[in-house]
Amino acid sequence: MKITYLKSLFLGMAVFAAFSCNEKSTEVESTKRKEVTAKEILGNPDYQAICYEGYREKSRDIQPTVEQLKEDLRILSAMDIKIVRTYNVQLAHAGTLLKAIREMKDEDPEFEMYVMLGAWIDCKNAWTEMEPDHNVESEQNEGEIQRAVALINQYPDIVKILAVGNEAMVRWATSYFVQPSVILKWVNYLQDMKANGKLPKDLWITSSDDFSSWGGADSSYHTEDLANLARAVDYISIHTYPYHNTHYNPNFWRVPVEESKLTELEKVNAAMLRARDFAKSQYDSVANYMKSIGVDKPIHIGETGWASVSDGFYGEEGSRAADEYKEGLYYKHMREWTDQAGISMFYFEAFNEQWKDSENPVGSENHFGLFGLKGEAKFALWDLVDKGIFQNLTRDGNPIVKTYNGDKESLLKEVMAPPAK
Repeated sequence: MKITYLKSLFLGMAVFAAFSCNEKSTEVESTKRKEVTAKEILGNPDYQAICYEGYREKSRDIQPTVEQLKEDLRILSAMDIKIVRTYNVQLAHAGTLLKAIREMKDEDPEFEMYVMLGAWIDCKNAWTEMEPDHNVESEQNEGEIQRAVALINQYPDIVKILAVGNEAMVRWATSYFVQPSVILKWVNYLQDMKANGKLPKDLWITSSDDFSSWGGADSSYHTEDLANLARAVDYISIHTYPYHNTHYNPNFWRVPVEESKLTELEKVNAAMLRARDFAKSQYDSVANYMKSIGVDKPIHIGETGWASVSDGFYGEEGSRAADEYKEGLYYKHMREWTDQAGISMFYFEAFNEQWKDSENPVGSENHFGLFGLKGEAKFALWDLVDKGIFQNLTRDGNPIVKTYNGDKESLLKEVMAPPAK
């Protein structure tokens, strides 16, 4: 009896141990499944991306708090956003955001949010009264790179992408642009760190810049340094802005003769499809250049967006591009295209930021958000409000409600068709 009892006991213990091991193994596998890489999330429609900075005030001297950033992250997570893009580590914002995400992950292991961290790159004398020297880099760049490296190593499970510079090579960025050789220098430096185990091996490194800077337009950008940069980065991150081109390159935007008899709204609907196709053409121009130099790497959209308000080039006396209806159509068309094509689109941007044109409340740079400053959901997101996904969520104590009180007729009264050709 005793031997039989012991056999049964050992058998039971073995079964329990096996069950326990399987349970632990399943837990480990589950945890591993959540440790995704940039390669897995970029181009994956289950990981929607957005450009995000949580500034509320007219000056970035007033930094958002951890709790304010958590509030925003809950709103974005409700929209199925899982990747947010930041722009610099000179200020506290990026570090505070990473702290907020870490705390939210600790509070809820199911919470998922990853970061494309930006390191700002300038030329010598940028943002000073002295003449910018576009052939020499700023002394601050080295410190910016080191701060970015420190944050990546502190939050390796959150930071999946590093962008070296933002519109740092495009020549219209007259205050600060640098030559491609500067970006190449830092990308190579970071790739060497990754190869030597000083950065996570799965981190993807890029530079996020205007499509023209990536060889998509003026052939004067087609330099050996740019070609080497394309070979050095892990993927190409381009910016495309049909919105700005409604003023600077308006031929695609203006109503053609064959559409002159359409209603005002029909003219707008047709124009927004042309805007999407304009973005596609800029994307394709970069892809064609990369193919011409033998570079076969993923190309994703690091920025594109549409402002809802403008008193300047894009307002009633200009291209008439700015309003919430057009913004909503652009967002919808671009999400549909990029999701289907396997392209990540970091839509610009999540929330309005009033510091960008602090002296002019109706300047378009203040109004690229899908949400207003108080969390008002613009037309692009009205359907999500209807679905109740923002229920019980707030921004600075304000519930997430529709702009125009949800009255589409009132919204459409402010919509104007583009000028005729």
